Amino acid sequence: MADTYLKNHLTVAPNVPVFDLPIHVALEHGLFEKRGLHVQFSEAHAPQAYSSQEAFERQKESLYEARRADAYNLCEWAGLDRSERSRRGSQVHALRPAVIAQVIVSFDPQIQELRDLAGVPVGINEFTGSHYTTLQFLDGALAREDIVLVHIGEPFVRYETLKSGQLRAAALMEPYVSLALKEGAHIIGVNFYRGAEVIAPELPPDARAAYLEAVNEATNLINDDFARYKHYIIAPVKDRLDEAELASAFVRYAHSRPLDEARFAHTYAWMRSWNLTPGLSPYSALVAV
Repeated sequence: MADTYLKNHLTVAPNVPVFDLPIHVALEHGLFEKRGLHVQFSEAHAPQAYSSQEAFERQKESLYEARRADAYNLCEWAGLDRSERSRRGSQVHALRPAVIAQVIVSFDPQIQELRDLAGVPVGINEFTGSHYTTLQFLDGALAREDIVLVHIGEPFVRYETLKSGQLRAAALMEPYVSLALKEGAHIIGVNFYRGAEVIAPELPPDARAAYLEAVNEATNLINDDFARYKHYIIAPVKDRLDEAELASAFVRYAHSRPLDEARFAHTYAWMRSWNLTPGLSPYSALVAV
């Protein structure tokens, strides 16, 4: 597995479908093969393997660290965190195509705006987009000492914990936002964010470029006919949500692009302000330049 990159093979560790949609579409339409790449997922996405509080015990990271995968995508902040802490060595090669909303939702009529969340535990999956975006949300609305986050785990578990009344608020993305709204929740705040493409440094530059070209072409297909590909996103809850019920407002796809140094500096400084990174690694150590 460690030498597959020498043969233009690329194995991807799976993320949740809304983030991996361009990869699924590129595979469906043969866009990798068109560029001389053989791309496959290392295994099916396993939600239960996504909830550990220790990031490197989760499916994506553990597959990559064990050299059973050569690439994966995750939120921008986590991409920098994992690159900094990876024992294998990794770099953020680009910002991913998925521009997805993390949405704070609630069933509680007493919670109507972000300021109502002072002292209220908000369900997240620690060191993922739900964690970082919720901090960004609440950092502007509340004093830092009034922000309370609780690690619940993967999105479906967060949603079910919220719906059961054990939580008053949770951060979710699609398809769980559409499911929550269908089942009576309301929105407290919405934050769209990019993510990071982590790719093994050993992969040849032409193979990296071909991979990103393929997912960008897939992005064009998604934007031309999003409805055609909704079935990928609703797969985790297809028994409770129809394709027609999946909203289009909380997902967008744009061409992948580099993470520039100014953006890196701003993101990294914010992470340091929350003690989410030791702040010792330069741009060139974490980002493919």
